[in-house]
Amino acid sequence: MPTSPELPSRRGVLRTAAAAGALGLTAHAATARAAAEIPAPALPGGLHPYRSPYLNWAGEIAHPGLWTCAPSDGQQIADLANWARAAGWRLRARGKAHTWSPLTITPGTDVDARVLLVDTTTHLTATELATPPAGVPGAVHAQTGVTLEALLGFLADHGLGVTNTPAPGELTLGGTLAIDAHGTSVPAEGEAARPGHTYGSLSNLVLELTAVVWDAASGRYVLRTFTRGADAACDVLAAHLGRGFVVEAVLQAGEESAMRCVSRVDVPADELFAAPGSEAAAGGCTFADFLATAGRVETIWFAFTDRPWLKVWSLSPQRPATSRPVTGPYNYPFSDSVPTVVSRLAGRLVADAAWYLAPELGALQYTVAASGLTATLSKDLWGASHHLMFYLRPTTLRETANGYAILTRRADVQRVISEFAGFYRERLAAWARNGRFPVNGQVEIRVGGLDQPVDVAVPGARPPLLSVVRPHQDHPEFDCAVWVDVLTLPGTPGAPEFYRELERFCLAAFDGGHALVRVEWSKGWGYTDTAAWADREVIHSVVPASFGTAQWAEGTRLLHELDPHGVFGNTFLDALLAP
Repeated sequence: MPTSPELPSRRGVLRTAAAAGALGLTAHAATARAAAEIPAPALPGGLHPYRSPYLNWAGEIAHPGLWTCAPSDGQQIADLANWARAAGWRLRARGKAHTWSPLTITPGTDVDARVLLVDTTTHLTATELATPPAGVPGAVHAQTGVTLEALLGFLADHGLGVTNTPAPGELTLGGTLAIDAHGTSVPAEGEAARPGHTYGSLSNLVLELTAVVWDAASGRYVLRTFTRGADAACDVLAAHLGRGFVVEAVLQAGEESAMRCVSRVDVPADELFAAPGSEAAAGGCTFADFLATAGRVETIWFAFTDRPWLKVWSLSPQRPATSRPVTGPYNYPFSDSVPTVVSRLAGRLVADAAWYLAPELGALQYTVAASGLTATLSKDLWGASHHLMFYLRPTTLRETANGYAILTRRADVQRVISEFAGFYRERLAAWARNGRFPVNGQVEIRVGGLDQPVDVAVPGARPPLLSVVRPHQDHPEFDCAVWVDVLTLPGTPGAPEFYRELERFCLAAFDGGHALVRVEWSKGWGYTDTAAWADREVIHSVVPASFGTAQWAEGTRLLHELDPHGVFGNTFLDALLAP
């Protein structure tokens, strides 16, 4: 039976008024009206539909209740696909809805839309060890509804792990593969590549995928398994943006390792993001300096503050004497659970339209982080890598975010970060002088590797075709990506317009010279002055061009061949991925 949607709490201030309206007092009436207008679908194989609300991470894409079902195996999903084709419905895989973009459902989806959510998290969660390719320590066979926290915990129990993972452990494997989810890592100086690992996205670990696809010979949707290096379909399904349905995956894995994570809040932004060769960069505290030493760096730069929260992870087989050992994930409780003082101030911004308090909110968030690190003895941690890489719970501040990956040379990372940070800071100050405060969250900056085929232990492997960190054939010199996100509370006035300024700057500054920008699939992009995912030029021209004409054409063609009837899609994906 479906569970009831979670009750509002302090976290309620982190959702937009629009989302509250969608799921508030009118939700029951809207659901009842939908039920009257369209009866429960008669699903195949004894599957029972039920109404379930949909709410994405920031609450900006919401629906009061779509018909939903929870299949127990891949064959039931194939049966659903054949039913959907005949009945004129579309299927959308539903994991944890930890996304910002309209890849599952689109904003404004009709109450009575013929869209069936397919819950993968109830039954499709099995994991087992698989036979690894030669030279690789291990491999895992997993169903795509398993969470990353459960999957990496299973691997760790067998001495295995991965180099990159997103910070939230509650993401599903299927969701992370759909959008080539990433972490933050490049080789530190002197660090050798480790078998089974990749500095690229999780999608680059794929060895085999089982998906529901169209079979022209039988005229039906069927389950089919595709192998990396042998089947082009595997290359596109490894990052399919929701335009396919992967049921199971086999991933390679390397040896698990212990890591150290040191947090600092004393390095000024002027030094951390300094221009290469400048006086401020001479002190050895630039982002690139920390990257050279450890290879794994993240900065969280709260709005209108001058000292970011800097995290530096490093491989550390033995515990340093100053490090506190940890035995589980989520070791920053002051960040995972929103402190009352922060929720109250955020509530004032939203409820009272007191957006001018953005500088105070940024300063308060910095203070909470700085004092929390000291109070919880979290400045220097040591433990299993997956325990240190998972640090974001669903109870954290719910913000909207834009997102881009800027491909560049390792030698130009500091230049790219300095240029982005300089433009962001100048524009934020200019807006503030005019009494406008479009950002009240933070800037997050990470650096990761690209999806290099050499990391994959099968002959003939190619990078996932639509991975954001797929190497660009015209720029072999680009060997890493700077990931940038700017976060703000949903509904903040002027945010889309500000995001558009940042996007236009990135497109102009990182146009393929010393760097090339691509959009991050799960975040906000394609901005007009009023909305995300709405700029037709970005959707139809800029995004395809950033991948290269041939690669984009091959990827969209394969997705269409695997699902020519568009059962796995929505109107946004129809426009973005038109063959």
